[in-house]
Amino acid sequence: MAQVQRMSRLMVKTLRDDPADAETLNHKLLVRAGYVRRTAAGIWTWLPLGKKVYENVARVVREEMDAIGGQEVLLPALLPKEPYEASGRYEEYGDLLFRLKDRKGSDYLLGPTHEEIFTQVVKDQCSSYKDLPVILYQIQTKYRDEARPRAGVLRGREFQMKDSYSFDTTDEGLAESYALHRAAYKRIFERLGLDYRIVSAISGAMGGSASEEFLAPAAAGEDTFVDCPACDYAANTEAVTFALKPVEGAEHPAAQELDTPDTPTIETLAEHLGVPASATLKNLLVKVDGEIVAVGVPGDREVDLGKLAEHLAPAEVELVTAEDFADRPDLVRGYVGPQGLKVRYLADPRVAPGTAWITGANKPDTHAKDVVCGRDFEVDQYLDVVVVEEGDPCPSCGAGLILGRAIEIGHIFQLGRKYADTFQLDVLGQNGKPVRVTMGSYGIGVSRAVAALVEQSADDKGLCWPKEVAPADVHVVAAGKAVQTELALDVAEKLNAAGVRVLVDDRAGVSPGVKFTDAELIGIPKILVAGRRSAEGVLELKDRRTGEREELTVAEAIARLSA
Repeated sequence: MAQVQRMSRLMVKTLRDDPADAETLNHKLLVRAGYVRRTAAGIWTWLPLGKKVYENVARVVREEMDAIGGQEVLLPALLPKEPYEASGRYEEYGDLLFRLKDRKGSDYLLGPTHEEIFTQVVKDQCSSYKDLPVILYQIQTKYRDEARPRAGVLRGREFQMKDSYSFDTTDEGLAESYALHRAAYKRIFERLGLDYRIVSAISGAMGGSASEEFLAPAAAGEDTFVDCPACDYAANTEAVTFALKPVEGAEHPAAQELDTPDTPTIETLAEHLGVPASATLKNLLVKVDGEIVAVGVPGDREVDLGKLAEHLAPAEVELVTAEDFADRPDLVRGYVGPQGLKVRYLADPRVAPGTAWITGANKPDTHAKDVVCGRDFEVDQYLDVVVVEEGDPCPSCGAGLILGRAIEIGHIFQLGRKYADTFQLDVLGQNGKPVRVTMGSYGIGVSRAVAALVEQSADDKGLCWPKEVAPADVHVVAAGKAVQTELALDVAEKLNAAGVRVLVDDRAGVSPGVKFTDAELIGIPKILVAGRRSAEGVLELKDRRTGEREELTVAEAIARLSA
């Protein structure tokens, strides 16, 4: 049986004021309530109360992973670079990767994620189709050298994550493993009490094909997603698509050059000609692995550089510089047009064949009108690259999309054979011939889930934990007098004996007001007060979330709280 937690002995220091550098609720409240302590930028110490919440989240994750047949392992965080060089991610991760050398000069890294190592483990341990399918998982610390770690435990340089991996011999088996994880994730987040959305996503540096994110809507979220009010479509903005719809039968006059002095921007051009920005074609120049590439979008839209980078990954994408223009006199800054352009031309699907535009004429102070896609210029590749805006059409039903902010709490991928190909992960099939294994990768941010719960459930008084993850079921408060402390300790022991997790505030010399404020700040679901009617054996039970109060005898309180 667990012991009663007594605040007179618990290492917890509450604060009245928010930390000076705190921007988000989880940063403010987890520090103020004594759950975490900042060790360095993006590096946090989990104090006793915080560790209990973290472990409760991890317990729920373990239970649901075990329920789908997952087997827990623990891989090292300190890893050799060679597997990541083989997959290409040693370079792809760039500055996000913590790199180090041992005393002999050998290169290592701190694991950002473990696809490579899990693949090697299965290659070593599994040799036949009879050994598969298998699901392996771990809950472990990951490391990413974030440029601006922020938002408390939401975005750290060191963070706790559950990552699992499925290994199957067929694509149908992978789809089944993916479905098992998807259902398990829904159960996990429902048990944790999180409001979440499942949205379409892109795979990025993880590789693979099918990909979905689990997002917790919150103002502090770093992800922007879209929701359709008319159907069940939802997606990360980076995954929103726009159908290519060629315009057929439209008659346009021949392209004509226009004298447009001092109009190097869409705004100045539209004002000069008296046309809407949507009638113009914006051509952004970027470098893709050093090669200059043009990206065309309607003039009233912006290029989403993150989206562009994801589409072109693992290639490195960066904006061109003044020096690049100096080296290419054929590229006239502010007056670039796709017609006759001697670089690769990418475009958003809105720049469809048959559409006519006002765009640069590749001459100083000159633009051209009636420049038609498919007649005057060709698009080498179509990519969805515009910044998604509120009201954009839903790809599924056409209704106007709604934008929202959210925290990514989970991500699932059908990796396919990317890593199996890299490490030649084969098993002997039923016919005795080698079969290439196919993989799935599935992540849950355990520490991020803690932060998301705070962002979604806290109120103006402090934290407000769901019972499943709270550090205790009930917070017993002794108002201060000896008879109140005696009753509080007595009922705490009886509740503990009945299987209820108890935190009791038995601190001497602390005013009732401070104790009540701390109880609300700490956020345990039920607060049981031994107050003015303690001599009669009557306590006050308060629901932390609703604020509802009622008076109960000791026997009634124990029966209610242990039910």
